[in-house]
Formats: sequence, C-alpha cells, structure tokens
Amino acid sequence: MLPKEGALPIERYPEIDEVVAYIHRHLDEPLTLDRLARYAAYSPYHFTRVFKERIGLSPQYYVSALRLQKAKELLLHTNMKVRDIAMEIGQNSLGTFTTRFTERIGVTPADFRNSAHQANRHLLELRDLRNFGDPGDFRRQEPSFGVSRLPAGCGQVEGTITAEAPFEGVVLIGLFAKPIPEGIPLHGTLTRLPSPATFRFENVEPGTYYLMATSVSWSMQANDMLLPQATLRTRSRQPIVVGPCSPFHNLEVRLYPPRLDDPPILISLPLLMKRFLHRAEQAAR
Repeated sequence: MLPKEGALPIERYPEIDEVVAYIHRHLDEPLTLDRLARYAAYSPYHFTRVFKERIGLSPQYYVSALRLQKAKELLLHTNMKVRDIAMEIGQNSLGTFTTRFTERIGVTPADFRNSAHQANRHLLELRDLRNFGDPGDFRRQEPSFGVSRLPAGCGQVEGTITAEAPFEGVVLIGLFAKPIPEGIPLHGTLTRLPSPATFRFENVEPGTYYLMATSVSWSMQANDMLLPQATLRTRSRQPIVVGPCSPFHNLEVRLYPPRLDDPPILISLPLLMKRFLHRAEQAAR
C-alpha cells in the first residue's frame, strides 16, 4: 500500500494546539521560549522537543514564520513603509529583514507588494496552457552542464494527488529541506485537478526532504494567491529519505483544508508559477 501524505493522523501532544493558538493570539508581543514553555507547563528543553515533534519546527522558527506571514499581509493591505513593517514584526534592521524575507518568500518585499498583476497573469496563462504535461521540475538550483546524473531508477519521487473537497485548478508541489513551504523548493512542479493528477521528481540527490503542496483554484483572486491561508494543502508528517540508490518513493498525496498547526505558506506562489511556465515554454521548443 502506498504511503499517504496528508492523511489525518492521531496527533501526539494535543496540548501543543493550545500553545499554537496562544502564539496566534499574542503574535504582536514578545514570545520568548521561556514564556511559551511556562504556558505549556513544560521546561524550555522539554517544550522545545515536544513542540518540534508535534509541529516539525522549533518554537522560535515557527514564530518567525508567522511574523513573516504578517509582514506579507502588511505589504499587501497597508501603505506602511518596508522599514516600518520590519519594525512591526520585531526586526530592527531593514537589511536583515529584506534578506530574510527574500530568502524565505523568494522575492524582495517591494516585488512581493507589486506582484498582484503578475499573479493574475500567470494564473490565466496556466489555465490557457494546452499541454499541461510534465515539463520537468524546477529546482532551487539547476544542475551544471556536464554534471553526471544519478543512475537510472535512482533518486525518484513520484505520486498521485487527490483532494478532500471538490477542486478545479492547479496544485503546486515541492520537496523542501525543512517541514515548511518557504524559499524555492529543492524540486518542484505543478499539476492540475480534477483530471488525474500525478507528479514526478527525478535525480533527487540523497538526503532528507519534506513534501509540501498547496492549491490555486481557477477563480482565485491575486491577494488570495499571495496570502494562501485558506487553500487546500498538504505536508509530509514524516521526512522522505532518499538514499544513494534507494527504490523510488511512490506517494499518495491528499489535499486537505488548512489546520491550525499547519506552518504558513511563505513561498511566493506566482514565482513558482512563473518558473513552471518558463520550463513549459522551454519544453515546447
């Protein structure tokens, strides 16, 4: 039987859900490790271990991700200067904020603020794309010319995608180094539903990966694409370990409505659409 990514598991440490809700309520306040551990009635060491086992990220990393999500909201919904937004999320250095935002979202704060038109255009181009076959996955870094590929049958991760709710649109799916969809995925592609949806990543180097996916319906507006908080999504609860030449991984991926403990989707979805369209254009030549 194929492993199912996104299946609703029996969660351990349900008390962590209360901590996550507490973080959301008090995101504007200092949220030190000691404060969160006290709220959970754990020692800082034990709290960090339990939180990471339950959520997949350390408490501090999870808080920083939510604050970057807030920065995205402020960029789209206010006229605040980027420097003031950095201060609002507790980042005193504009340079550091810009660097972290760009690394984890994929574009600069200014480009993100001005990307609504691009988002709508890319979605229309995807809807009109006749050949939505697999143009190859877009990588964080393309292999250099002359670099040898893995032997045939090695380093392959593939699977099928279904959704818990009726859905028509595209699904963006990728392998990430951390259990949060941020930065350019190490491997990524797009497919579409409701037609039979499959994905395949080849020449995946040996390592540990986390599969993440989200959806964009054909009727979605630009701001909802840029702030994908209500989209169907999935994330791997367990890492995908690719060995030097292990048998390929065949996964069943099921998209589900967002849950409170899901990490925010930080990566710019229009950026991934642009990469896919570029690869599709190259494949059509």
